[in-house]
Amino acid sequence: MTVAELTGARLVGYFEAGRAGLKTYNNRRGIVSTFLKFALQRDWITDNPLMKIPPRRIRRRRGGATTFTAQQAKDLMAYVEEHHTSAVPFFALCLFAGIRPCLRTGEILRLPAEHVKIDASMICLDAKASKVREPRNITIQPNLSAWLKAYPLDKFPIIPANLQHIREKVALKFPLSHDVMRHTFISMFVAKFRSIGEAAIQAGNSEGIIRRHYLDLKSPEEAAEFFGILPRSAATAAPEKTNDIVSFAA
Repeated sequence: MTVAELTGARLVGYFEAGRAGLKTYNNRRGIVSTFLKFALQRDWITDNPLMKIPPRRIRRRRGGATTFTAQQAKDLMAYVEEHHTSAVPFFALCLFAGIRPCLRTGEILRLPAEHVKIDASMICLDAKASKVREPRNITIQPNLSAWLKAYPLDKFPIIPANLQHIREKVALKFPLSHDVMRHTFISMFVAKFRSIGEAAIQAGNSEGIIRRHYLDLKSPEEAAEFFGILPRSAATAAPEKTNDIVSFAA
């Protein structure tokens, strides 16, 4: 048929074909909508039959990100510290600062060591390194500071030469799925500091994403345990106190 012969009933029949789900229905409708707008501009049709066919409403469920427990995170760092010392900074920065860890396109690959400022308790992720091409500053929590002092970046590069091989070995021991370390950091951060806005700033996400995927995944007690994970050399010493997130809630 010609485009002028299309009717609402025929279009709905196409959108619903094959018992299409709500998302498929809306995707088909979106493609046809673009075409019919083009046809209307070319005067191929005088009326757009799609105007009376609204998209299907999809109720979005709040999902939970896949994360480590505090104990899993502790065991992970203990394993890396014992068996793969050269990769400790990589795992510490991804787990305790939420830097995107992908070994192909992750932010961690573009993070210069000089941008990790331990004395200022700040990681400066510039626009070139950030996934969303917007700079952000990440507060170095006391336990991460302890890890970076125990394994300084001038001796232990963020990306050691055999990192891919090390990660594969670690993945055999722990469920090291994509971004699980980052998800763990964000969920623990929200649980400890109860600030969705600050978590969004430090993680480089929107507040909507933080609320939908990370809010109330962890308890304050588990978050305290997570941010208390220390390297062996500092395990018996209390981490230094910093004025980190308390001021953000004001």
